Amino acid sequence: MTLVVVPVRYPLTDHSERTLAEAVRIAEERDAALTVLHVNLYHRGREISRAELKRAVETEFGRLANARYVVREGFLVEETILEEVAAEAADVVVIGHKQAGRWRRMLRKLTSDPDVEGYLRGKLDAEVVTVGKG
Repeated sequence: MTLVVVPVRYPLTDHSERTLAEAVRIAEERDAALTVLHVNLYHRGREISRAELKRAVETEFGRLANARYVVREGFLVEETILEEVAAEAADVVVIGHKQAGRWRRMLRKLTSDPDVEGYLRGKLDAEVVTVGKG
């Protein structure tokens, strides 16, 4: 079965809701499983549970078929997302343009090519969908 992974912020921001809506659409269109991912940052001190994430998503979108809710701990959001996507062997990763911008800045520090989509495709062998502004 195809797997779509979508990282989101908690509480859900307008941007996270738009990104999640696109991920839900893609998952439904492809009859895919959906993993909704949130990263608790160690240095922020605020931890949310899988149940809180699920409740927030279902409040906005209703119960989602074939959905899984994952909360991971990490120091760097982007690195933790990459690890989760690789571990799950995701077929599609849906990210927001703000997240793409953060990854671009991170990549500029590591390489002269800030092509996030190309970097992720090369590292993950997954389709990357970037959701733009409203």
